[in-house]
Amino acid sequence: MDMTLEVIQLPVSDLDRAKDFYANKVGFGVDVDREVMPGVRIVQLTPPGSGCSVTLAEGVPNPTGTPQPGTYHGLQLVVADIKAAHAELTARGLDVSEPQQYAPDDGGTFMYFTDPDGNGWAIQEYRRRATQPLHELLRDQHTPADG
Repeated sequence: MDMTLEVIQLPVSDLDRAKDFYANKVGFGVDVDREVMPGVRIVQLTPPGSGCSVTLAEGVPNPTGTPQPGTYHGLQLVVADIKAAHAELTARGLDVSEPQQYAPDDGGTFMYFTDPDGNGWAIQEYRRRATQPLHELLRDQHTPADG
């Protein structure tokens, strides 16, 4: 059975402020912004090149619990060139840390930012993504987990 992670609901305190932050400072595309039923507004944004989106919502009941704004940490984006990403994001006004290299291997360099509510993000440099985007590598891979 294939399963895809396509949407993560991100808890925020102000939908319009969060939409502006993710669209204008981080550069996510706005896919949806509408009231889907009375009292329920959904804003869905997708990072460029990603198969997974974030959803910001108001009025959506969550039967497994309601996460609080600012409690998500460890969300991770991947870029092929972290220096170029840092330059673009800081030019947009995003307060992002300087890249930090933890290991010389591809995938060993990161930078970090938080949204206005304090939800924490990492951006990892994985240079192979310039020639081998993850969504293309996984598209043709059909290996069962049990071998």
